[in-house]
Amino acid sequence: IDYTGTEPSSPCNKCLNVSWDSTTPCTCTINFTLEHSFESNVFMYYGLSNFYQNHRRYVKSRDDSQLNGDNSSLFNPSKECDPYRINEDKPIAPCGAIANSMFNDTLELFRIDNDTKTPITLIKKGIAWWTDKNVKFRNPTGDGNNLTALFQGTTKPVNWPKPVYMLDSEPDNNGFINEDFIVWMRTAALPTFRKLYRLIERKNNLQPTLQAGKYSLHITYNYPVHSFDGRKRMILSTISWMGGKNPFLGIAYITVGSICFFLGVVLLIIHHKYGNRNTSADIPN
Repeated sequence: IDYTGTEPSSPCNKCLNVSWDSTTPCTCTINFTLEHSFESNVFMYYGLSNFYQNHRRYVKSRDDSQLNGDNSSLFNPSKECDPYRINEDKPIAPCGAIANSMFNDTLELFRIDNDTKTPITLIKKGIAWWTDKNVKFRNPTGDGNNLTALFQGTTKPVNWPKPVYMLDSEPDNNGFINEDFIVWMRTAALPTFRKLYRLIERKNNLQPTLQAGKYSLHITYNYPVHSFDGRKRMILSTISWMGGKNPFLGIAYITVGSICFFLGVVLLIIHHKYGNRNTSADIPN
């Protein structure tokens, strides 16, 4: 579901020119229909296009020691974070361009049945890699577990509406270990990508996870993409016993295999044409 809002008829067109520092959030709703039921667990992704997370300076603009909870790096971030290292004479936590550009739209899903909207339960935990959640990302340490006190003396990234210790109300999903933040910090290799946003778990084996029918996507539109001709979309996907649907690996295998086959044929022809020549270094009489 594309909800960028570039089309005048789109419900999200009114939010197209939203800015980073908008004080009043813009909301819009898109209705859609699922033609087929989703039987197993469903994965909700957000997708971005024309967003180059693979730029060299962008990829380097972070401080892994700070993200790992090192207190000295918290107040003295790496120079790789410039120009998002210091703001108003305070160190930025988390510093860097990756964190500063974190995706912050809010997506809610509802099922429409006889003009009645029923919210779909979206699970926000379990979306990040286990190694990222438990090894690479840690909150600062100190007396007590009060994140407000631990981050005292730092400031939020320039484009964030609130500091890192207010990303979530649950202590095990707040600060640097917030899973939405962790997912965003794993940069994408291509300019068109998607990242896991929420999980929809199957409740029982008698009913599909998402039945075929009418649904409504409610969007709190905070993330501007129109200035760089970007696109935003919401993707619902499921998996089979073979995993998720991802054509990239298959295309890569076919491409590399075709190149190897072509080179093999060329080398075979060269071998048959020139391989039987006399290679002796003796000078004939």
